[in-house]
Amino acid sequence: MAAPISKPVVFIHTNDSQLLPAKVAQHALKSRSRHADEFEVRILRVEETPHLAKRDGQHHVWNGGLHTWRRDDVTSFMPLRRMVPQAMGFRGRALVIDPDIFAVADVFELLSRDMKGKAIMAVDRPGHNGRADYIATSVMLLDCARLTHWDFERDLDDLFAHRFDYIDWIELKREDRATIGSLEPEWNSFDRLEPETRILHTTKRRTQPWKTGLPVDYTLRESGPLDFLRRLALRRYQAHPDRRLEAIVFALLAEMVDLNLVTRKELRAEMAANHIRHDSLDLVDRYRGWNLAEQAA
Repeated sequence: MAAPISKPVVFIHTNDSQLLPAKVAQHALKSRSRHADEFEVRILRVEETPHLAKRDGQHHVWNGGLHTWRRDDVTSFMPLRRMVPQAMGFRGRALVIDPDIFAVADVFELLSRDMKGKAIMAVDRPGHNGRADYIATSVMLLDCARLTHWDFERDLDDLFAHRFDYIDWIELKREDRATIGSLEPEWNSFDRLEPETRILHTTKRRTQPWKTGLPVDYTLRESGPLDFLRRLALRRYQAHPDRRLEAIVFALLAEMVDLNLVTRKELRAEMAANHIRHDSLDLVDRYRGWNLAEQAA
């Protein structure tokens, strides 16, 4: 008989280009919790998942059309959301988040909540991407024992055999809606930092604070009569309009440098690889000791 899961686990799914923000997210989860010893944090990487990594250049159906999956695309990690129950041995409770998500409050409040018999809890985001029933699976609280039908390798095989649409899979449209509960918006706050925000999601890719000024490394889907200068601007990451988000990320990174969780040498390597902006070391020094609570006071 398998040993029981003694602690809930937060999974951050990522790829190598987003590995540093994933580590920042891991640090935020632990450092902002009064119950850090009562949950684990694990990082799932595309590069360590052979059944997904081998799909580079293969096609699947996306919203009715064919889409090429690229391992080096900045969002290539998204299918890993569906791996979590299997990684837990279909036991216990897990939370899965994207690597661009940062706790600004104690995540244990979420991990310890009553799920009221639901298998999945996530934030409803009606109207996003033009869909009235959109569920944001970038933050999902999972009762893994109720998700034994999430067979990751089988589902990947079916996805790339065009047996179902990726959108239906990633947005939970193939699930029984009665098994899905709703989380409050503050547990997946999309680029909005408000007094009630618990988990901040820097979801607008073009303004992710650690990327400002770098060439865009995801598939551009812009259409329409854009002028030449506008098209050039779209090819680089832009500054986030709320500089507090920049401050949060680099204050966390400064803490990690001071705790020797990451070194300046490692940051220089990430800068050279264009994974983080080239002034990152300057921003680490600028935002060292920056405190969100003090700014809000």
